[in-house]
Amino acid sequence: MADTNLAQAVDVTNYASSYDTNIKFLLADKQILARILKYAVQEFKDMDIGAIMAGIGDDINVGTKALDAGMSNMGRVTGSNIEDNVPGEGKIFFDIRFTAYHGETEMKFLINLEAQKTSDHGKLGYHLENRIIFYLARMISAQKQTEFYHSDYDSLKKVRSIWICMDNGEGGDSIEEINLDRKTVFGNKVSSYGMDLMRGIIINIRGGRNREDSQNTLISMLEKLLSQTDADEKKRILEEKYGMIMTEELEGRIQTMCNLSENIIALGIMEGMEKGMQEGMEKGMQEGMEKGMEEGIKKERLNAIERMIKAGAVKEQIMLFGYTEEEFTEVKSIV
Repeated sequence: MADTNLAQAVDVTNYASSYDTNIKFLLADKQILARILKYAVQEFKDMDIGAIMAGIGDDINVGTKALDAGMSNMGRVTGSNIEDNVPGEGKIFFDIRFTAYHGETEMKFLINLEAQKTSDHGKLGYHLENRIIFYLARMISAQKQTEFYHSDYDSLKKVRSIWICMDNGEGGDSIEEINLDRKTVFGNKVSSYGMDLMRGIIINIRGGRNREDSQNTLISMLEKLLSQTDADEKKRILEEKYGMIMTEELEGRIQTMCNLSENIIALGIMEGMEKGMQEGMEKGMQEGMEKGMEEGIKKERLNAIERMIKAGAVKEQIMLFGYTEEEFTEVKSIV
């Protein structure tokens, strides 16, 4: 049954890489993807949600390796190593990849969706815009011998790389585009051929609580979806305000994400307080609790890395989830 796909997907994400990966499986639901396409990709803005969903291929791949044999083909979402390995260009790993067809024109789009904790170049060590351009270029070059052959460059498919950035403050909600721009710098020649082959899209959503709803439908929906709101309340809002159908698949993903969020916080507090309160006897209760929480969170991060290594994830994939090289080395030495 189709509805059992989510139960399997939730099991995979629980063991493979916990909270961060479950967000990616949640975003990979066709109801979510369809709304992202409608409100962020220009070609789909005039289509209704049902038609967009019908045009999304069954090749939705989430960039994490499934644990058990037979779990790499779970219907609408495939858990696998989503790597692009072009000879001479090295490997890159995508969060979510899928194809979408425009209902009227049947035009094929190759889509990449990334969930990004931060867009701050100071934290990343690079400007996100450059990484987006690199991903777009790879999605173009990888079409050689797959979407076109020899010199048939007019058969190139349009690529869209969509990035959801989650660390923006109040007033930081926005959608940006990066695309090719054609202009005549000398003379009067005007070409009718549009340069819309590749486009990067950055969706900036806000973190924190007690913020006003965004005036943008997509951002408002994503902020509700990824917030720490109680699972039942979140499902109610998504149904009543955004017209989503709470299938067993989608409902299970939301519940799992909320449970993981609560468990991570609770684990950090409980384990941290036990150790921190001992030190707090000498240094003060507040200082001890803070240190204890920090220790608990650190332990959960190391546990998550250990689960990913045991599941078969490689260093490059683990680093993309926001973990540090020091954390990876520490866990790798004892696994």
